[in-house]
Amino acid sequence: MLKPDARAVLEKHGYRMVGRHSAVKLCHWVRERLLRGRACYKAKFYGIESHRCVQLTPSVAWCQHRCAFCWRPVEHTQGAELTGEVDEPGSIAKGAIEAQRALLSGYGGESRVSRRDFLEALEPRHAAISLAGEPTSYPLLPELVQEFHRMGMSTFVVSNGMNPEVMERLRPTQMYLSLPAPTPEVYRALVRPVVRDGWERLMQSLEVLSEMRSRCRTAVRITLVRGYNFLPERYAELVEVAEPQFVEAKSYMHVGYSRRRLSRERMPLYREVREFALALAEATGYRVKDASEESRVVLLSR
Repeated sequence: MLKPDARAVLEKHGYRMVGRHSAVKLCHWVRERLLRGRACYKAKFYGIESHRCVQLTPSVAWCQHRCAFCWRPVEHTQGAELTGEVDEPGSIAKGAIEAQRALLSGYGGESRVSRRDFLEALEPRHAAISLAGEPTSYPLLPELVQEFHRMGMSTFVVSNGMNPEVMERLRPTQMYLSLPAPTPEVYRALVRPVVRDGWERLMQSLEVLSEMRSRCRTAVRITLVRGYNFLPERYAELVEVAEPQFVEAKSYMHVGYSRRRLSRERMPLYREVREFALALAEATGYRVKDASEESRVVLLSR
């Protein structure tokens, strides 16, 4: 189902394909944790063991957005929705673990990696379903989440909100909704949707996220791009609809394929992110719970 040219690009950039439409890529923070003992901000915020986290997607080349700030090769996106016969959730979950172990194999002989950390990394306890594409484009995503839970793993699902009907069926450990734009105008300019009703779908997903609070942790992620979406008062209106437990305000990072679309000047400083977060907190009643200056992210909570 994945076109040969897209597969070649992805494999060149370290993706390990799983079945016909899924993929795993070793996260930067897995390497950092193993080699230098440094953990990602999700470890600080939510207690995730960075070296035991699998970063995967069940729909590597299917997404309704072509976000200018995305570090992924969105130019090789094949379509908006994954259609036709799809792989079974069990085979994807099992294949993702096998792919992660294959990607980690070389670290077993690295002198800087402790034997204990390496063996722990081979037994992942967390699935970050977000790598590339839009996870909810895979129609059996709820079943895939359940499969990881049966394996004793926690799950984070990150969605762009384009399939609210799939979100309604999800029961992850934590549900992230990406909210990169506070207005329809900014949405069209920065997110570059390929579906006509994208903004309407996103607004519907905000309401779904509010309903999900009774069954999982919920979070809204705001990726800040200088000159585009520093509008805390407008964001406050949307946050009040979703009522998430957490809001992450994070800087766009000038890495990967985004460097072909945006200049480095579009990447905000941590100081700017914090100022935005404080303004959003004042407008919503949330408070600053934590922050990571290194990752240019501030966590708000009620």
